[in-house]
Amino acid sequence: MKGGYSLAQIGLHWLVALLVPVQYLTGGSIERTHHAVHMGVTPSYWDVVQHHLHNYAGMAIGLLMAVRLILRILQPTEAIIPGTWTGRVATALHHAFYAAIIAQACMGFVASYFWFGIAPYHVAGSRIILAMVALHLAAAAWHTLVARDETVDRMVFPRRKRSTQER
Repeated sequence: MKGGYSLAQIGLHWLVALLVPVQYLTGGSIERTHHAVHMGVTPSYWDVVQHHLHNYAGMAIGLLMAVRLILRILQPTEAIIPGTWTGRVATALHHAFYAAIIAQACMGFVASYFWFGIAPYHVAGSRIILAMVALHLAAAAWHTLVARDETVDRMVFPRRKRSTQER
């Protein structure tokens, strides 16, 4: 198997992968809660719970992605197919994921605590990330079902330390 990710990188990837859908499932509560308050009505208890869950899960995602970025810098992976157009697209998508998700968490924090005017950009960012996730899942399915290579294994099985014979 080609060089993969560390156990910490894999764990952080899957934790973020579990938290991102929470954001999509709870995001509608933000508008409902703010609308109710604006209309002078007490928002539903469940909407308030979802609103808080959305905010705190978003902050957790931002922090987890920052840790992932630091680990990625400190523990770089070996390129799968360096120099090919697919390798360059994969690298670009991964860099875009880091930038988009960290920016999204920052915009959500700003919208929640400082300036709600950034909220439309936060919503647009969520749609961009959703498209990126769809592309990411399609690429994972292609690698698993069509190419039948070990690309997805890199994010499932931790990299093993290379023996002196392999070096």
